[in-house]
Amino acid sequence: MSTAGTRDALEAAYRTEARRVLATLVRLLGGFDAAEDALHEAFAAAAEQWPRQGIPTNPYSWLVSTGRFRTIDRWRRQARLADALPELTALAGPAAEPAETEEIPDDELRLIFTCCHPALAPDARIALTLREVGGLTTEEIARAYLTPAPTIAQRIVRAKAKIRDEAIPYEVPDRSELPARLESALQVIYLIFNEGYAATQGESLTRADLSSEAVRLGRLMVELLDQPEALGLLALMLLHEARRATRVNPAGDLVLLEDQDRSQWDRGLIEEASGLIGQALASRRVGPYILQAAIASVHAEAASTNETDWAQIIALYDVLARVAPSPVVALNRAVALGMRDGPKAGLVAIEAVLGQGGLANYHLAHAARADMQRRLGLTESARSSYQQALELTRQPAERRFLEARLAQL
Repeated sequence: MSTAGTRDALEAAYRTEARRVLATLVRLLGGFDAAEDALHEAFAAAAEQWPRQGIPTNPYSWLVSTGRFRTIDRWRRQARLADALPELTALAGPAAEPAETEEIPDDELRLIFTCCHPALAPDARIALTLREVGGLTTEEIARAYLTPAPTIAQRIVRAKAKIRDEAIPYEVPDRSELPARLESALQVIYLIFNEGYAATQGESLTRADLSSEAVRLGRLMVELLDQPEALGLLALMLLHEARRATRVNPAGDLVLLEDQDRSQWDRGLIEEASGLIGQALASRRVGPYILQAAIASVHAEAASTNETDWAQIIALYDVLARVAPSPVVALNRAVALGMRDGPKAGLVAIEAVLGQGGLANYHLAHAARADMQRRLGLTESARSSYQQALELTRQPAERRFLEARLAQL
């Protein structure tokens, strides 16, 4: 294979396998620090050996094996670990490989449950898992939380320190412990999907690799646990995924929901999601993911924006606001109100949400206010709001959309 071909294969392996390799190495080596070092060593070895020896048949297995044994060799060379040699020798043996837990048939999902340890604060465990398992950057996690990046970085550092100082083991929890960790695990999967649905930065608005991975994890979660919220989350992701191809035009520019070609939506995914929502509702235990999926389902079933049942959407947001209140939920309800009752009512509602604080740095809040102002003919106010939104986003497709709106005023 040519040098360029090898480089492409290596980059593809990093893009598609790095998270899975890391998850497996954490299981085999017993900690994040050792696993991260092993991952880097494995890819460094690949960059050196693959051009000479060719691409292995199974890059994932090659990388795991190389990272694991190089780490063990390094440990052996460190005199301070001399007393641990017998243990390391046993660890290196093929018979000593930690057994996989059959109940969780996937290293990444297993690691998500392991990291969502109840000893860590909820925000810390989710941030840590997104960083180490999801592969999201600190900036991407910060956007998900509407929180400054340094705060997220400190949160991750403190979580790692707590794991180290209190010797919290990387043990896969028993099945009986999974429900207690389910909420955090579902949130991790959904935040990975969200970064794939609307990337924080980069040329493309979407990241299919993250969306696909989150959906894969969601399917595994549904198989693992008979929980309505797992069904709701998978349905929600499938409904968004059904529209992904229509969210940008051939030039990569953002296409709003009202302008999307609904005939191109993936009806197979929509039907699958509808079935999952039905199963979840049959449990009579309604949670935030089921409600969000129900809202997305109303959009998916509408023939056009004008024919959307906005009253039903507002009613669902009212329930969601009671179950899981947040500034973003309030903002989305305000936008739906504007669609049902007109831009004046929408603007009043959006101003009220912004007045409560929490969304000052959320570009979509300013963009939503700008849209209502534009529709009301409040040109100068709309220009100011679009400008605020533009200053808060780095995503090129979103920037081009906002710049086009400003140029039209």
